[in-house]
Amino acid sequence: LDLAPGFEKVNLRFSRALGSECITCHNHYPEFSESSFNKFTSMPTGIECERCHGAGSVHVREKLGGQIIDTAKYIDYSIVNPADLDRDRQMDICQRCHLQGVSVLQPGKSFFDFKPSEPLDEVMLTYLPRFTDSHERFIMASQADRLKMSNCYIKSDMSCLSCHNPHHSVELSSDETYNNACNSCHEDKGIEICSTSIAEKNTNCVSCHMPKSGSIDIPHVRITDHYISSGQARRYLEGDQDEKDSSTEKPMFLGIECMNKENPTDLDMARAYLAVYDKYMEAPIMLDSAKVYLDKITEYDTVYYQSMLHLLFNQKEWQQIAQFSSRYSLGKLLINDAWSQYRMGQSYFNLNNYAEALPCFTQASALMPLHLEYREKLATTHLALGMIKAAKKELEAILKENDKISSVHANLGYAYALGREWSMAAYHYQKALDLDPDNFQALMNFVAMELQLGKKASAEKFYLRAVKINPENAQVRALANTFIL
Repeated sequence: LDLAPGFEKVNLRFSRALGSECITCHNHYPEFSESSFNKFTSMPTGIECERCHGAGSVHVREKLGGQIIDTAKYIDYSIVNPADLDRDRQMDICQRCHLQGVSVLQPGKSFFDFKPSEPLDEVMLTYLPRFTDSHERFIMASQADRLKMSNCYIKSDMSCLSCHNPHHSVELSSDETYNNACNSCHEDKGIEICSTSIAEKNTNCVSCHMPKSGSIDIPHVRITDHYISSGQARRYLEGDQDEKDSSTEKPMFLGIECMNKENPTDLDMARAYLAVYDKYMEAPIMLDSAKVYLDKITEYDTVYYQSMLHLLFNQKEWQQIAQFSSRYSLGKLLINDAWSQYRMGQSYFNLNNYAEALPCFTQASALMPLHLEYREKLATTHLALGMIKAAKKELEAILKENDKISSVHANLGYAYALGREWSMAAYHYQKALDLDPDNFQALMNFVAMELQLGKKASAEKFYLRAVKINPENAQVRALANTFIL
């Protein structure tokens, strides 16, 4: 009985490759392996000075050489001091991490490329989905977004540095520190401040005008809402956010908004909707919106073709991708884009056109040899073409890098079974099940092997486990008469 290996086990999504995106905010920049999405050769601890001040080697060399600048009178150009930057560049440094959203890299950029004092939009554009209740429901790292909505920000030149000293802990700063920040601005502009005595109320400006609330993405956490209210002070009562979360009224989706570029292009918006679909919300409206923007474009470049391929891939239009790829010779045009090569390869694979899939997966794996999912797809394509030796070589190389991938063990077991190396096949099938007891294809391959070896009782044991997982599967139903259930 010849059952196919677990080809469907590898289903690449952008959300599986966000390791570097997370690390670039939650830690200092690590040493990153460029041939992977999320492998790091070294990992520093904490946030280092260079995240806000830029590279420091020139600064250190000058100071050690005796070149001292009186920064009370002059700017020291050997290092970035955010206080010397204009407001937009200051905000870019802060919102690199304090603006949570869907970040879309500019072509050729990585999440490690942003340098303080440079425009953030040259490296990435960050988008937020907007709903009818977005004015009151917000996510954890929303400080930059909420602040920019405030009249205090709109009608002044304030930035994050107006209230925060990045070198001082917020938790250890006194209420008076922030009261003084508010009062200094209001008094300078002659704007009336609260008539009620703060001392009498035993409170502070922030407690009323920037109350703590919950976030919609992290439960049981209270955060300071950086939308500074004007007019009648407002308070969020304890539990308000939970009450909103339990509301039966479903908010309407309004679209996505770019947070760090005023006029994104049609191509920018198309790529953004595709990223929102990949990372945030798999809703058809995201793909429909991406198509609307792509249809507006009249001048085609490489990024356009990448985006069209991305759209068709998410729409599962395998035949259209094959036609699109052939028509525009995308294999050659996008030869250096691993994701596009993968998408073309997967589309051909789903059409059972393994011969066309092979060069695509080969190129994707060559571009990013430490992207193990690419290499597993290459191996399963080798299996489909009967190239057993090549498949085993790829699968064994993957396991040397990471031996905890259940689907790789299942496929390697299948490769050994094809060569009638039963003990090695059993070993890898069992490893696959040790890592994932519900690996359906490993179970079914075990059934097939045990039946072929005349071990019906053992086969039945694995079959019963497979039935519980997927009773309607065609392979399961085809074997129903083989066992007495």
